[in-house]
Formats: sequence, C-alpha cells, structure tokens
Amino acid sequence: MAAETLKSGTGAGGAAAVRRLLLDNGALTALIVLVIAMSALSGDFLTTDNLLNVGVQAAVTAILAFGVTFVIVSAGIDLSVGSVAALSATVLAWSATQHGVPVVLAVVLAVATGIAAGLVNGFLIAYGKLPPFIATLAMLSVARGLSLVISEGSPIAFPDSVSHLGDTLGGWLPVPVLVMVVMGLIAAFVLGRTYIGRSMYAIGGNEEAARLSGLRVKKQKLAIYALSGVFAAAAGVVLASRLSSAQPQAADGYELDAIAAVVIGGASLAGGTGKASGTLIGALILAVLRNGLNLLSVSAFWQQVVIGVVIALAVLLDTVRRKAGATPMAAGTGSSGGKGRQAATYGLAAVVTVAIVGATSFLHGGNSSSANPKVGLALSTLNNPFFVQIQSGAKAEAKKLGVDLTVTDAQNDASQQANQLQNFTSSGLDSIIVNPVDSDAASNSVKAADKAKIPVIAVDRGVNKATVDALVASDNVAGGELAAKTVAEKLGGTGKIVILQGQAGTSAARERAEGFAKGLKAYPGIQVLAQQPADFDRTKGLDVMSNLLQAHPDVQGVIAANDEMALGAIKALGSKAGKSVQVVGFDGTPDGLTAVKNGTLYASVAQQPSQLGRIAVDNALKALQGKKVEKTVKVPVKVVTEENVAGFSG
Repeated sequence: MAAETLKSGTGAGGAAAVRRLLLDNGALTALIVLVIAMSALSGDFLTTDNLLNVGVQAAVTAILAFGVTFVIVSAGIDLSVGSVAALSATVLAWSATQHGVPVVLAVVLAVATGIAAGLVNGFLIAYGKLPPFIATLAMLSVARGLSLVISEGSPIAFPDSVSHLGDTLGGWLPVPVLVMVVMGLIAAFVLGRTYIGRSMYAIGGNEEAARLSGLRVKKQKLAIYALSGVFAAAAGVVLASRLSSAQPQAADGYELDAIAAVVIGGASLAGGTGKASGTLIGALILAVLRNGLNLLSVSAFWQQVVIGVVIALAVLLDTVRRKAGATPMAAGTGSSGGKGRQAATYGLAAVVTVAIVGATSFLHGGNSSSANPKVGLALSTLNNPFFVQIQSGAKAEAKKLGVDLTVTDAQNDASQQANQLQNFTSSGLDSIIVNPVDSDAASNSVKAADKAKIPVIAVDRGVNKATVDALVASDNVAGGELAAKTVAEKLGGTGKIVILQGQAGTSAARERAEGFAKGLKAYPGIQVLAQQPADFDRTKGLDVMSNLLQAHPDVQGVIAANDEMALGAIKALGSKAGKSVQVVGFDGTPDGLTAVKNGTLYASVAQQPSQLGRIAVDNALKALQGKKVEKTVKVPVKVVTEENVAGFSG
C-alpha cells in the first residue's frame, strides 16, 4: 500500500515530489521559514553573535530533549528531566564546594544522581506497572524537593573548573554548543547503531510483539530511563555552568520544552518514530522563536501563545504526514540511498536558506540606529503587581525622556533571563536595566554587556561578581526588620505569629527573611509558630495559611514576604483578619494598599516600585550619556497603615 502511494505520488510530477519533501521534512521546512522570516523582520537577527546566542539558548533544551527522545520513541514520557537536571547540578555544587569532594568525583556523583533518578522511574514503570506519566510526575516533585533540601533553598556557587563549560573557546565558540553537538551525536549513535536503540523502536512500535520476539522489555525500559537521566544530568551541569551557580529552581518547566522539541522534530507520542536530528531541529525552532520574538520586542505572554500554536501545528503536521503516507522518522531503518537523499535534502536546505537570508540582509543594509536611545528592561517576572509597577514607572519615564524601552519577562527563570540579556547585548542596545531573578545567575550576562561597553543598571536586586553602573533598590533587609517591628509593636511585644516566606532561591526571599529574623530578635515575647514558603503567590498564600490555621488556630499575627501572600492569608483568615489576627505585607501594591484602607491588612512595607522604575531609566540614560551616576541609589521604604495610606503614592 505504501509503495503504491509512493508510486502514485512520484507519477504526479514535480508538485507531488515537493509536497512529499515538505511532509517528510516538516520541521526542517519550518526552521528554514522561521530563519528567513526573522532575518527579514529584524536586522539584529542575522549577526554572528546572535546566531551563537541561538545555539547557546537551544543547548540545554536540546540536551534534555535528546534524552527524552529515547523515552518517547519507546512510547513513554518523562516529566522529571527538568527537576533531575536541577538536582544533579545541586549535588555537584554541594559536594564540591561545601564538602570538599574532588571536582571529578563530584561530576561522577552528579551523573550518578541522574542515572539513579532514571532507574527509579524505569523500575516504577517496568516492574511497578505505574503509568509513565504518574511515575515521572512523582519524580519531578521528589527531585525538585531534594534539590531544595540539599541547597536549603539558596543557589550554590559552581566550581570554577566546571563553570568553564559556560565559557567560549577562542573567545567566540560557546562551549554549551559543543556539548550539545557531542550529546546529539551520542544520541544519534545510540538510536541508529546500537541494540538498545533498535529495542526502543521495537518497544514503541508494539511492546507486546517486542516481548514475544524475545526482547527483555522490562530491562530495556530501565536502561532507557537511565539514559534519559544521564542526559538530564548533563543538561543540568551545562545550565548551572552558564549561571555560575546551581539554582534549586533551575530548569523549572523545561521538561515541557524538551517534549515539545521532540514532537516538533517529528517524533510521535505514540512511539516507534523519532530521531536525534529531528529533536535538534525542534530545539532550534524553539530557540529561534524565543530569540526572534525577543528582538522584535514581543510580549513574553504572547511568546507563550506563539510557542503553543507552533507545538499544535507540529502535531497536526505529524497527523497529516501519516495520513499522506510520509516516510516515518525511525533512525537506522532506512536504506543507504534514503540516508543519502536525506543528507542531500539537508544540504539543499542549507544552500537555499543561506541564499534567501543573504538576499534579505540587504533589507537592513542601510538601517541605522534610531535617533532615540534604546534601553532594555529585563524583569524577573510580570506575574507580580510589584514588578508591573516597576514597568509602569519605567515606561512613563522613558516616554518623558524620549527613550525606546524594550521590556522582557523572565518568569522567574534565571536561565531565560540570561538568554534575554544575551539578546539585549547582541542587538546593540544602548543601555540595559536588569532586575535579576538571582543575583549570582545574572553575573555572566552582565559581564558580557560590560565587555560590549553597554552600561548596566540593576534595579531592586543587585548583581554579584559583576560590575553595574548603579544599583537602584530598596533595602530588603531593612524592610524586613520594619515589618517585624510593626507586627510586634501592634501585638504589644508578645504574641504568636507565623511567617509566609517567598520563593525559595530568590534573593528577595532570603533578604526579607533575614530582616524578619533580625527584627524579631528585639522582641523575645514574640513566638514564631511556623515559617512556610508560599512562593510570592496569592493562591499559595491562601492554601498555606489555611493549613497553618489547622495546626495553629491561636495565631495572632502574620508576616508575609509580599502583599500577594498577605492577601491570600487574609482570605484564609476571613473575619479574623484585622481583628484578632494582624497581617503585615510587603511591597505596597495597589491591592495591598486597598486592603490597608479596608482594615483587613494592618500594614504594608511599601517600596515605591514606580519610583524604582523611574529612577532606573533616568540613571540608564545618564550612564549612556557619560554623566556621573551614584553607585547605589536607595529608594526609602515606608510602613503604610490605615492612618497614612490616603497620602501614599507608590
């Protein structure tokens, strides 16, 4: 049947041949179209620095995805790779820097951690008969929790000898790209040239038939998930090297990107098809999309929409390809002639891409920079009203000063922010403002901007181990002390309180917690019943406070590390809020100030975020113009209560 279909397609002439070529190489076609489109839309896309950025930004996702390819080809799924990557990197940094383990042995421990996690997944699936989705979902939670436990919620500096994996060779070739290529070649070899690779296709095609033919399916599944763990560990080491630290929250959600890369690359979630080259193309598509959309100043929220549409289209293309009888992408199953045609296809694609991209580059040949200064603002997140206010203040000041402001949202992902800062640097912005997700993780990207002679202003949080022209911030520690003092004095110096902490691993959470502890030392009559993280999130604040009330119904006060968690706590407390239980928040957000007016929130330690954004833009322009700026610009915090809220403006 397939042969007849192929014959009829061939007989239909050149149009049918082109159609078949596009169907068989849908991901490659999509990548070519994307590269051409981005080259035409942005003059900054087609530069050597930016193309290397794309490679670096694809590296971690691609390495994770190579491991996930093994699993998906065998009709499984692995949701744990992001967490396993973070755990492996944390084990390496923790053992090498805090316990004096030789770096070589620490790397072995990191790889062993990935293997162990994979073996547990494989055992639960093969012998415990758990569905792969459930088994790996459980490992996702366990690995992330262990990473937080080992690191105590704080980033751990990475050994210098391993951090070189995040550097460049010869000053221009990024090591992460080399690691990605090596891991890709290993994945291709395993899939196409080994017994276990052939076993993956057999199990994915028909597991029962594979078992009846004598294949030891259970043992093969153990090996498949162990391989996925090895690649996850490698990805974690590369990611941590880029960030100069092992972040306990690193690679959060990367498992979805890895699965997306595999599916976009032509593999089927039903199993039996897929190969390493397709996975690499899928990872490059995601990286080109994010990079290009950053350069075009597309909102991070819309970026998620676009990527979701691309994934849906990739699955739709896979369905169309199968209905049309296109050649399945099973490595190692084609003839030498088929492989030759595939190599010719890739070569032809490269030639066509270079030719068209070269032509489109003339569109930007005479494109000079705008008359207005260009400034990039890299925010840690826009899912929090505090940072939305920083953005508002920055935009208002930029409009007033005639500055073209580009804003990005890292969604509390240090790696994503590193990518965005790299894009700012390669696109030749005049100045950069960064609100770091993590002070250590931003250092390498800021150093690159410094090397390019681009002034950098830090806002709200500083950058460690790198030089910034100015830091515009409130004092989180001092603010934490004020919050502790405020609730203690309201309770008369004695009482029982709980503390809702911020997202583990972020500098704001650490500094505010330090301030709470310092402030409470002056009030020995205040008893802290519990301290629990609620991740700066209102819903989690509600859930955590509801749980704490079951254990501590006699609580009299709450300190929350931001207003969002405080508002969640108020919802859980109900009629007790502002009466028998006093709640103090942090940030002075509009919703928080409304709660202060209503009397349900006793006070908020307000940081005046709009002022932070305004002053940051003002200093970025001064630094660009060569004017003197203060190294540290402190914006005072203020305790806002019902008495003074009417006159307060953030």
